Amino acid sequence: MRELIRPILLIAGVLAVPLVPFAILGQGFEDRLETWLEGSLSPAMMATAVVGLLAGDLLLPVPSSLVSTVAGRALGVPGATAASWLGLMLGAAIGFGLARWLGRPLALRFSNKDDLARMHALAARFGPFVLVVARPLPVLAEASVLLLGTTDLSWRRFFVPVALANLGIALAYSLLGTAVRLPIALAASLAIPLAATVVARLWLKGNP
Repeated sequence: MRELIRPILLIAGVLAVPLVPFAILGQGFEDRLETWLEGSLSPAMMATAVVGLLAGDLLLPVPSSLVSTVAGRALGVPGATAASWLGLMLGAAIGFGLARWLGRPLALRFSNKDDLARMHALAARFGPFVLVVARPLPVLAEASVLLLGTTDLSWRRFFVPVALANLGIALAYSLLGTAVRLPIALAASLAIPLAATVVARLWLKGNP
């Protein structure tokens, strides 16, 4: 139980980050924020920003789920799904390509030894399918791409599962951004991947 306290507190803190300002400032703040999201940038500029942020996910601490959710609010489901999918694909391709070129030292530079070891164990059991399993998980998603980039996995075997997984993720968070009230959508977009990562780490720890 002690091992669960820290992850639970972390998830609670993440939930509080977007919810507390809305609770304090009220409905007017939410209305102003929605107006800003929908009008501050043109759709083309917003889509470009989404693609750029997600493509740089390996180098920047970008919460991709939050970006896709905000895109859903600003661009609608089709536009946000397309922009998020393209950004996610560029980010994954950059990580995979760099790992194929520079090898394990790069993987260790942008991940850590324990995460790579976990991904190695999963890859040994499930092969490229591990890319699909890890895609929604922050940190572990990048670790899986970097790890498999250091193997002889072909681009074709990499591209297909990653493309399908990224499409599902982009669509899910775009729908979340348009279908759910903004503060709840923002909180969920942060808490869901974090909770999934905590569960995955605990499961991997117990199943070496």
